[in-house]
Amino acid sequence: MNLMGIDVGTTSVKTAVFNEKLEMVSDSNIDYTLETRGDIVEFEAENYWNIVKKEIDSLDLKVEGVSLDTQCETLILTDENGNPVRKAIVWLDNRATKEAEQIESHFGRKKVYEVTGQPEITATWPACKLLWVKNNEPEIWEKTKKIFLLEDYLLYKLTGEFVTEKTLQSSTIYFDINGAVWWKEMLDFIDVGEDMLPKLCDSGKCVGEYNGIKVVTGAMDQVAGAIGAGVIKKGIVSEMTGTTMVVFSPCDDVPAFVEDSIIPCHYNYDGKYCLLTWSPTAGMALKWFKNNFCEGYSFDDLNVLAEKVAPGCDGLTFLPYLCGSTMPKYNPDARGSFTGLTPEHTRGHFARSIMEAVSYTLKENLDYLNLGATEIRAMGGGANSPLWCQMKADMTKKTLVTLENKETACLGSAILAGVGTGVFASVEEAAKNIKIKDKYVPQDVDYSASYERYLKTDGILNVKN
Repeated sequence: MNLMGIDVGTTSVKTAVFNEKLEMVSDSNIDYTLETRGDIVEFEAENYWNIVKKEIDSLDLKVEGVSLDTQCETLILTDENGNPVRKAIVWLDNRATKEAEQIESHFGRKKVYEVTGQPEITATWPACKLLWVKNNEPEIWEKTKKIFLLEDYLLYKLTGEFVTEKTLQSSTIYFDINGAVWWKEMLDFIDVGEDMLPKLCDSGKCVGEYNGIKVVTGAMDQVAGAIGAGVIKKGIVSEMTGTTMVVFSPCDDVPAFVEDSIIPCHYNYDGKYCLLTWSPTAGMALKWFKNNFCEGYSFDDLNVLAEKVAPGCDGLTFLPYLCGSTMPKYNPDARGSFTGLTPEHTRGHFARSIMEAVSYTLKENLDYLNLGATEIRAMGGGANSPLWCQMKADMTKKTLVTLENKETACLGSAILAGVGTGVFASVEEAAKNIKIKDKYVPQDVDYSASYERYLKTDGILNVKN
């Protein structure tokens, strides 16, 4: 019995079909381009649907169920019949800065965090975007009768049902993650009635059919990716080293508010919670170095050079802040740097120092979260490097594993489709079929001195202006 998972990313839609053993039997990828004008980032809402519809309609396999994951904050406003009244406001859109300030001034960061799990009030959150539309596009606001996030809209187009699932709503800042209900006080402030919002459902719930395929509620992209990686209980975390680095950790409760923390807490698929940390520069730094200083070298070539260099890079230290730092230290003005240079340092030293710096970022974030994880599941391009994986295991003193399936978000969505159609009794049962590729056990390599040097350099150079 086949299950379909669709991962609707920021600029591409990935689709994969898996059998009951979670073996991929087909996959595809469609890219698309957003419309950007300064802080404004938009996309024709119907185009999201056209891409997804084409992917499902073109299937030449029998599929029992389908589920989707999407980014959280992309907003689609429609009339009472579900027809968009303006272009979708994409999650990256930052036009609502004044509205974010209004909301923060009225509620304060502490209250917003304690209700919604979001430690910051930013222009990207849907509550701020809705307030912007109300303030700046009154004719659009007058026509708005239904408020969708992206997954909601696609579920509506597939089934005609006005429904959502709770993991997607955490960063709207009008969803109470403690009671799993809409936060009426915030809705009143932004002038949104509950009748304008979809029915709240759990992830993995069948809500209708499309051409004989059962349609099941999914999860936000990071939760779907964690499910697809088998990160479904405390003690196991995932790290994704792609352009950026994202660390995902399940937890039982919403941590207490800390004034200088910007780590968000989201509603998880199982009615519990999860913490997300992210760093804007990870694999991007190695790619930048390769493209600008190592013409003709592949990533494999750089791995070979880096492997010849001793841990600690003979005193060379890199700070990976090409796009500022975020967690655990927020400083958008931070910049990247190499320090400790001597004539003995080679191209291999530079490559390894970048890999070590990203690994230090992982260790620093795990130490900050302090959740007692014993296993890391690695994803993204960084997981293709045995050197990098072993480095992370040695630094964190935790076992690190890589996965056979690379499309973890699609797999996570397919697992939820399986739960919603009765193929699997639970996410946990399905996750037993997730296949490990390689395992990296911490070796007796001492990075303590070089890590302390990294932290000391960070303390000197990563200072807010």
